[in-house]
Parts: sequence; C-alpha cells; structure tokens
Amino acid sequence: MKLSHTGVVAELKKVARRDKAQFLPKFFQAYPGGYGEGDQFLGVVVPDQRKIARQFRELSRADIAKLLKSPWHECRLTGLLILVHQFERAGKGAAGDQGAAERQEIVDFYLSHLTRLNNWDLVDSSAHKILGQYLLKRRGRRKLLDKLARSKNLWEQRVSVIATMPLIHHEEFDDFLRLARKFLGHPHDLMHKAVGWMLREMGKRDISQLRAFLDQHVSEMPRTMLRYAIEKLPQPERKRWLARE
Repeated sequence: MKLSHTGVVAELKKVARRDKAQFLPKFFQAYPGGYGEGDQFLGVVVPDQRKIARQFRELSRADIAKLLKSPWHECRLTGLLILVHQFERAGKGAAGDQGAAERQEIVDFYLSHLTRLNNWDLVDSSAHKILGQYLLKRRGRRKLLDKLARSKNLWEQRVSVIATMPLIHHEEFDDFLRLARKFLGHPHDLMHKAVGWMLREMGKRDISQLRAFLDQHVSEMPRTMLRYAIEKLPQPERKRWLARE
C-alpha cells in the first residue's frame, strides 16, 4: 500500500462497484441541471471509504489536497475523512500549543479548499467535525460563519449551518439562530433541510428554544424546513405547527 494520493485512488478503485457508479450520479443529482451537475463517481460505498481513510490517516496534506482536486467524488470524500481523522488526533494526541497549532493548520487548509466541497455529503461529513469543533472554543472567530453564510456558493452556505452543530450540542444557540433567520427565505431545498435539521438538534437540547423559534417564524418557514424541525415532536404538536404554516 503506497502512502500517497495515488495509493488512495488505487484502493478506492479496488472496491468500486459498477451498480453504485450508475446509481450515485442520480442520487447526488450529478445530471445536467442538478445541484451536483458534472460530478463523477467511481462507485465506492461510504463504509469502504471510511476504511480506506483509516488506512491512510497519515497521508500528507499535499496528498490530501490532490485528492480534493480529483474529479472523482469518492476521492474528495475520502480526503475529507482523512482530514477529519487528523483534526481529531491533533486534539487528543498533541499537547498544548503543538496540538492547537496543528488544528489551526488543518482548519486553514480546510477553509482554503471549500470550493472542492461540492455536494451535501462532503459538507455534512466534515463541517461540524472540523470547523464546528474549532469554533467551539473560539467565540472571537465565529463571525466566520456569517462570512460563509454571505457567500453566493450554496455549499459554503451549508457549511456555515452544519458547522454550528457542536455549538448547539453545547447549548450555545445564538450563532445558529442568527443564521436560521437569515436563511428563512433561501430558495434551495438543501438549505431548508440543513436549517431544519439543526433546529431539530436544538430542540433535543432545549425544546423551549425550538418552540419560540417556531412561534415567531412558522408562517414564513419553507415546508421542508418546518417538517425537519418538528420531526421529533409528538404527533399532535406536529399537526398543530403544520396547520399554522
């Protein structure tokens, strides 16, 4: 096994499946006019990509960059999974300033390659695990979320929302709620799903916060966002919120 980006590609090709190579472009809307238009797929399932990412967790940043520049979707996702491994290890293994410096380096690297995150699974596998965890202890840098939210790029906008998950899990809701209000009128269904998902996560920690948001904004929430947000509420309450939209 060669510890290089070519080694990763070789391992991915070994486990590629023709049926998945035919199915995945449809699933990720890689057809003309779809949100993933132009993407290419080898046909590798995510569990196999996670296994390969663990095998190559020592891969250099330069080789990860080459994976992220690949036209193959699975190369980009596997590169991100390796980067997540390295970020988590930097937080556990390296002590003090050394660990903090490595995490900062990884975050800077991640942000410099956001244009290569061109589908929802790439965002959802990395944004909260790298950027979100980084921002958890860095309140002074959370305006970065607003910068991403102002982007005209759908995927950078989704990064801004998904990255708030660790903050939500620590009952720090203000940054997310600011973004949720901003995206109420967003035209894309994928942003409705992202905001609704995080609203649901907030409701698991503090149901009163979710209900307060719904009470104020239910009439302007896209239906998909609302359905995602109330998914875990009791059925009678879900019906009441749906009737108020």
